[in-house]
Amino acid sequence: MQFYLNGYQIGDPEIHAPAAGFERPANDLPEAVDVLIVGTGPAGLVLAAQLSTCPGFTTRVVERRAGPLELGHADGVACRTVEMFEAFGLSSRLLREACWISETVFWRPDEQDRSRIRRTGRIDDAAGELSEMPHVIVNQARLQQYLLEYMEKSPTRLRPDYGLEAVSVQVADTGDYPVTVTLRPTGGGATQTIRAKYVVGTDGARSAVRTSIGRELQGDVANHAWGVMDILAVTDFPDIRIKSAIQSANEGNILLIPREGGYLVRLYVDLGVVDPGRRDEIRNTPAERLIEVAQKVLHPYTLDVKDIIWCSVYEVGQRVTDKFDDVPADRVATQLPRVFIAGDACHTHSAKAGQGMNVSMQDTFNLGWKLAAVLQGRAAPTLLHTYSAERQPVAKELIDFDKEWSAIMGSPPKDPLHPERGGVDPAELQEYFEKSGRYTAGLATRYPSGPLIGTAEHQALAEGFTIGARFHSAPVIRIADAKPLHLAHVHRADGAWRLYAFADASAERLHALLGWLAESSSSPIRRFTPADADPDSVIDVRAIYQQGHREIEVDALPSLLLPRKGRFGLIDYEKAFSPDPRSGMDIFDQRGIDRAQGALVVVRPDQYVAHVLPLDAREALEDFFGRFLLDARP
Repeated sequence: MQFYLNGYQIGDPEIHAPAAGFERPANDLPEAVDVLIVGTGPAGLVLAAQLSTCPGFTTRVVERRAGPLELGHADGVACRTVEMFEAFGLSSRLLREACWISETVFWRPDEQDRSRIRRTGRIDDAAGELSEMPHVIVNQARLQQYLLEYMEKSPTRLRPDYGLEAVSVQVADTGDYPVTVTLRPTGGGATQTIRAKYVVGTDGARSAVRTSIGRELQGDVANHAWGVMDILAVTDFPDIRIKSAIQSANEGNILLIPREGGYLVRLYVDLGVVDPGRRDEIRNTPAERLIEVAQKVLHPYTLDVKDIIWCSVYEVGQRVTDKFDDVPADRVATQLPRVFIAGDACHTHSAKAGQGMNVSMQDTFNLGWKLAAVLQGRAAPTLLHTYSAERQPVAKELIDFDKEWSAIMGSPPKDPLHPERGGVDPAELQEYFEKSGRYTAGLATRYPSGPLIGTAEHQALAEGFTIGARFHSAPVIRIADAKPLHLAHVHRADGAWRLYAFADASAERLHALLGWLAESSSSPIRRFTPADADPDSVIDVRAIYQQGHREIEVDALPSLLLPRKGRFGLIDYEKAFSPDPRSGMDIFDQRGIDRAQGALVVVRPDQYVAHVLPLDAREALEDFFGRFLLDARP
């Protein structure tokens, strides 16, 4: 973490000084804003947190509830989401409070007595090589509180306006603020309107924003019901603190998730096939019935529930909209998007795979930096078309995965004495968990080649940084202070692109690249960085040498790796790195970097690898950024 760039500040360094001329917004909404976010779920707050650091334009957030969420329903936080929270500087807090899911155990009917269950398998929940971050469990309300506090500490001191729900959204063809949103107090009262340049609907599965732009959730109901409850209980079940997939012979299945705090447990309880004529009855299943089913599934172990924190019954269904913005598919070439939807507003599915909250936050992590770049004048508004183009296929993949996941989790175990009855072999269930590990960790997303993703002709230079996938971190040592850290942890949620330049054997190509980036009139840094901005504010260059950190003198580093920043022109010493021998593997070997030629890895603000290029591919680098960034030179 870096601070004091523009002067010493007393107190918590995470509390940013207010932006110049800043005044906390009044309780009353203004007539017009640049961005209006509708909804304060995880998707809405990830977007708000990003935009809260941008004082150059106005952002407001409205929420129909009277205040912050107190008891959240989602709880699973995938490895990829923890990586994202690191970019906000929030991962250490999350990891300290959360329950870590390290393993999954499997229980099936005992072959000798099928009325009893026994443990039959155990796997790592998220293999260590997938991510340096674990899969964790924490209440959605706590996770949202982290983001709310981040917003409060930001230069804009952004906070939601509670007690307001969106009624309708209308988009005009012209005007600086073409979107008009009608809001209604949830406690009753007169409606009011607010105009905006852009509106983002993160207002849930019954989204008024989605309805207003004519999008519909399309999909199927699986006619299978599950109950879910968070409980405090006394039990002799030995794996109560380990994620467990439990199949009983005749009573249904359970997915058991230990919760944060050491005592709380979540049970997903299989309630079986839903008779369409009895839907309301199933949805009103009392908690006592869920407990009764859970007790039968866990036999011969006992379950004495002392307290129920939360309980619900849901029917499995998978739905997704065909597009995530207001532009009809046949008008993309002539019309710019003004209204976007994210999270449950555009995709819904079952809860057991733990993907809903995670995919929703990745939606707006994708959108946030794009909105900021456009509003700050750094990118053309056509950039905003890439949000729906990239995220809708990801949601479609999620729906397809969730159908498989829900089907296998809701199937009874095969009875070896009666194979004609069908079901899922318990070994097959365990195998499926293992195969789906990358997906459930949130690491399966790969964006195809397009405006923001390059082609793969130079992928062999850095095989471990897959173009279109998230940047896979590895240990390094920072040269200036010998600090060991993960390379991806230098990435902040600040809207900047990263260029990770891995040195060639002699470092000659590296230094030639750095010299060109610093001095040439055709350098993307000089071309796209405003004259009054810090040199790394748009494109942030980091270099990774092959030599050990003690073999490189800091004062001999190229000037681009010692940039002067802030009002005092202070030197940033945190741009150059070496492999960390103490980690047991050199990053060049670990990520398949060509040692002879080196490699340039271009990483987007949302941590996805956009391109891999040779160190001397200057024209290709300039052309790539020229696709979407606007020239900042006079």
